[in-house]
Amino acid sequence: MAKDAKPAAEGAEAPKKSKKLLIITLAAVLVIVLAGGGAAFMLMKKGDHAEDDEEAAEETVKSKKKDKKKDAHAAPVFVNLDPFTVNLIPETGDQYLQVVLSLELDEAPSEPLLKAQMPKIRNNITLLLSAKKASELLPKEGKEHLAEGLKDEINSVIEPPKKNKKGELIMPEGPVKSVLFTSFIIQ
Repeated sequence: MAKDAKPAAEGAEAPKKSKKLLIITLAAVLVIVLAGGGAAFMLMKKGDHAEDDEEAAEETVKSKKKDKKKDAHAAPVFVNLDPFTVNLIPETGDQYLQVVLSLELDEAPSEPLLKAQMPKIRNNITLLLSAKKASELLPKEGKEHLAEGLKDEINSVIEPPKKNKKGELIMPEGPVKSVLFTSFIIQ
């Protein structure tokens, strides 16, 4: 009888081992299928995000413009620059321009960005001013045109132009809203 008990016990153990192996195999297959499905989902979702990112960028730009309109009633932020003295392009002998500028910023957090780029900004302003003639700067329209040119030059240093998909340069709106002359002397 002892002999008969052993084969029955061995026969009982064999199905238990195969059930454990079957459960482990099914669990591994299930994990692999779920991981593959998750990876496929993420890859498909990533393709959709490229289009969504463009739309989100456009919405962000629109919302920033709306926020700027809302902040129109906020107190303006002004930054005074050190005086500039440059030689103008000679027309009737040596002529000099001495100008002091104040910059109106759209928001106070833009001031550290401006100060961080100040050496480059001063260089570009000096180059722009020294490329002018006194006759261009004397009329009011000349000064207004110069102020716009200075604003564009400063904004391009702080936020450089970027290319879109078509390869065209897009000038982002910089933090400088306007350039104001606090002193303007031509000799």
